[in-house]
This record gives sequence, structure tokens and C-alpha cells, in this order.
Amino acid sequence: MALSKFLGLFLIHIALLSSSCFAADPFVFYDFEVSYITASPLGVPQQVIAINNKFPGPTINSTTNNNVVINVRNKLDESLLLHWSGIQQRRSSWQDGLPGTNCPIPPKWNWTYQFQVKDQIGSFFYFPSLHFQRAAGGFGGFIINNRDIIPIPFGSPDGDITILIGDWYTRNHTALRKALDAGKDLGMPDGVLINGKGPYRYNDTLVPDGIDYETIDVHPGKTYRLRVHNVGISTSLNFRIQSHNLLLAETEGSYTVQQNYTSLDIHVGQSYSFLLTTDQNASSDYYIVASARFVNESQWKRVTGVAILRYSNSKGKAAGPLPDPPQDEYDKTFSMNQARSIRWNVSASGARPNPQGSFRYGSINVTEIFVLKNKPPVTIDGKRRTTLSGISFVNPATPIRLADQFKVKGVYKLDFPSRPLTGPPKMETSVINGTFRGFMEVILQNNDTKVQTYHLSGYAFFVVGMDYGEWSENSRGTYNKWDGIARSTTQVYPGAWTAILISLDNVGVWNLRTENLDSWYLGQETYIRVVNPEVTNKTELPMPDNVLYCGALSKRQKPQDISFATSITTSSSKLFLAVLMVASALLFH
Repeated sequence: MALSKFLGLFLIHIALLSSSCFAADPFVFYDFEVSYITASPLGVPQQVIAINNKFPGPTINSTTNNNVVINVRNKLDESLLLHWSGIQQRRSSWQDGLPGTNCPIPPKWNWTYQFQVKDQIGSFFYFPSLHFQRAAGGFGGFIINNRDIIPIPFGSPDGDITILIGDWYTRNHTALRKALDAGKDLGMPDGVLINGKGPYRYNDTLVPDGIDYETIDVHPGKTYRLRVHNVGISTSLNFRIQSHNLLLAETEGSYTVQQNYTSLDIHVGQSYSFLLTTDQNASSDYYIVASARFVNESQWKRVTGVAILRYSNSKGKAAGPLPDPPQDEYDKTFSMNQARSIRWNVSASGARPNPQGSFRYGSINVTEIFVLKNKPPVTIDGKRRTTLSGISFVNPATPIRLADQFKVKGVYKLDFPSRPLTGPPKMETSVINGTFRGFMEVILQNNDTKVQTYHLSGYAFFVVGMDYGEWSENSRGTYNKWDGIARSTTQVYPGAWTAILISLDNVGVWNLRTENLDSWYLGQETYIRVVNPEVTNKTELPMPDNVLYCGALSKRQKPQDISFATSITTSSSKLFLAVLMVASALLFH
């Protein structure tokens, strides 16, 4: 009995000690089993990547400053990394899930991500970042809610709905990858999916019978928050709902000036929140449409996603033609002007009580300028590659952040040019040297023939300008220096430029890439390395205990490290409760 009491008190002490380490902010926990399943989203059986046997994967639901713990079990036949697009990973690029920062999770292994969604709110998504796997699925939504004490700049919605749209091929991701490796284009997609499902049969000729489509159920007289993400491969999509307005409220973590749109262009990798008011008479169901943009409309008609908005008092099925896309075949400025109209709500609180607009980005002196130019694919050393400023990025065998930690030499060059190279293109692991607490201006110049979207990990940047033609110093006169939207993914139109400003206050190694999956796969990316030069550097969290090793450091990796690391990073609150239960049983037995 004495032993039981001693052991019980000891366990309670340990439990309280462990819980005190994590008492500041709550934890949320997810278990992800990533595997292949067979699905037929376009009527053709194919291999897709599921999470917990679901395609798409589950939505992660968290609140500002939560600690998020996601245990990933890789049941694929190839290595895996999950990337949390738009999650800033403050002070911890170790958790970013990209090959420049993390070693891959080998097949049949577990690995646990643990990070804090620090000072963020909004709509984001996750996806697998290696081996062209996003083309097979493995994606899902990621919500960060406001804390209750922080007001949101609109009434509490009656429902929260995640919508994942994206172009889709019936070939699996390995076949698409092989085509790119062989120097071929992917060609036209086979369709557009909405929440992993094919189109409603709005047209008997274009849409075969028997395809499962998405239905979103709503009640009349309500307001719903729709979080719409383009998780596709390379196609810009126009999103619209028949007979309804879309009130734009947020994009990738920033509240916007609220404006109504009948439709909005959503480019690859972008996320938006709309407020949808169900104010129609429900004489029938309504079409939800995601259709390809900037393509030959007649050829691409079958590449259209169609879902159904169903009122609870609906009197019949949707019928007739789809709502029209923007009629701008001969007006290339329509979509750009729409993008320019998206403004930051500077009077709204963000993740913190202080107004977002208190950060006056327009009055900060720029400390470094980079002009990044992409072009159509080129041949380098006999391989078809894409470039950024004349450099086609080569992912190193040893991740950049890991190489820095262990002072491994020769992994990368800190010499990415501030202006495009004038000589022949080259394949290199060339990285931008960012200045900690600097203020960087980046001009993204798209000299390709299709829209490119660019994403930066670790930050929200300010989109201050975009226009057609070549950027010049005089272009700064057109910048929006007051309420340009802060976001993590922006489009650059063909033959045009987009200018962004970045406050480099987050130490780490951060990926700057095109979100167009084919261009990204072929090398159109780089990293920005931001280091605090102070000797007493406390601006970055320590390397996680369960870090994976590869490349030049592969000898450090032990097979048993994975199971051990997984076990010790499981839910601290679950551990706390479990230990308390054991202790209580011993005490009161």
C-alpha cells in the first residue's frame, strides 16, 4: 500500500511537471495515416492519396496560438513530407515540410509534426510536397480561428464550409512525373474536382453518367463562410455560384475590405473566405462552378468543376446552362483589375487585438531588392528545366537548415542574384541571403505564356503592385502603399509583373516557389535564408528531438529514433490525463 501511494504521488508529480511545460497554450492533436486508395472522381478508377482513407483529407481545425501536433504514418511506397501552406511556422522552419528544411519521412515510418499557429488567423491548406504527390491528393483544409476575445469584422456565420477546387488528371502522379522527366508537357487536364469529386451532370455530352458530385446543403436565410482553396496543379480557376453574390472577407490570413463579387479568379495555391447569404427563393438547386481561365474556352469546356448548392426547401434539381464566366476574352486587364480591387481591412483586428493597419508598410525603408524572372522551360545539360532568374534550383541531399545546424559545407551557395543572370541558365542550389529584420522588395516578372502563382513560406507579404510589361524603377509610382493585401500566395500574369514587400522578421530557411506544380517540379524556386547574427540568438526554437537525418548526415539516423520520437511527442494532455488516471487508480485502489 505504501509503495502504491508513493508511486501514485510520484506519477502525479511527473504529470504536473509535464503539463506545466505546455500550460501556456492549448494543444490540438491529429493522427494522419497517408496511404493509396482507389477512387474514380472522373469516372475512371485511379490511385489517389488519402489521409485516414479519406480523399481529400480531413480539415485541421485550430485556434490562434494553439500548439498543433500531427502524427504522420507514411504508408505510401515512397518518401513523404507534408507542407502547411500559409502557416508561418514562426521561429521554426524545422516544421515546414519542404525538402530545403526537412528530410523526408521514409515509407512505413512515423513522424510527428509539432508547431504553434502563432499570431495567425484564417484559411489555409496542407498538401504533400514531394514527388509530384499533390497531383494525386493528400491535401486538406487548415482553419485557424480567432480566439473568443478577439472580434471578427463580420457577424458569426451560421456554418463554416471548406471547398477544395483544382484541375485533375486521370493519370496517376507517377505517370505525370515521368512525362515531365521525359521533357514532355502534361497537356490539358481531364477535369476539375470540387472536394475530390467530379462534375454534376449539367451536360449529357460533356459529363458521363455515374460520376459522384459534391452537394453542399444550406438553409434559407442564413450566412455561411466558404473557405475556397485552389489545390490543383497549374490551372487558374474562376469560382462562382449561380444567382448568388460572394462577399469576400479574408484571404490567406488577412481580413479584406468586404466587397461583393459575382465570381472571382482563384489561382493555384490561393485561398479565400467568402460570406454566402442564402437569400434566393430555392425554386431549384444552384450550380457551384470552378472553370478554367485564360485557355481556349471551347477546347476546355470539359475541364469544368460543377457542384450543387442545395437549400433545405429546394423544389428541384439544378438545370440549364451554367452561369457565365467573365466575358473578357479580349480584355486581359479584367482579372488583374479584380486582383487589384482586393484590399486589406486596416481597421479590423487580426490574430491580435491591435489593428492590422498599425503596421505601416508603406513608410518602411527597403533594405534589399530582388528582381526574379521566370521564362518558358529551357534545356540545361540535356534536361528540360524551368528557371528563376536563370537558375534552375536543385534540391540538396542534405536539407539547407540541417546543413546549417551541423555546419556541413558545400550543400548550397548563398549567392542567388538580385537581378536575372545574363549568361546561359544553370542548375544550382543557390539561395537568397536575407537580412534579419530587413525589408525586402521582390519583383516577380513572368515572361512565360501562362499565369504563375508564387508562394513564400514563413511570411505574409504585402502585394503592392502589378501590371503588364517589364517592371522598371518608375513602376514604384503605381504601388499601393497603404492597404495592399497581406497574403502568402500571389499571381503573376503572363507578360506582367507583381511586386511584393516582405518584413524579414522570421528566422529560418524559407521556400520561395511557383505553385504551378509542373514548373515547381522542374526547378522554378529558391529559398531565403534568414539568420539572426547575434551570438545570444534566442529567436529560433531548438531543433526538434525527433529530427530526421539524410544526405551527408544520414549516418546519424537510427531506425528506432522514429518510434521513440513518435511516442514522446504524442499528446501532452493525453499523457497528463493517462498518468493521472494511473496515479488515481493506485492511490484509491
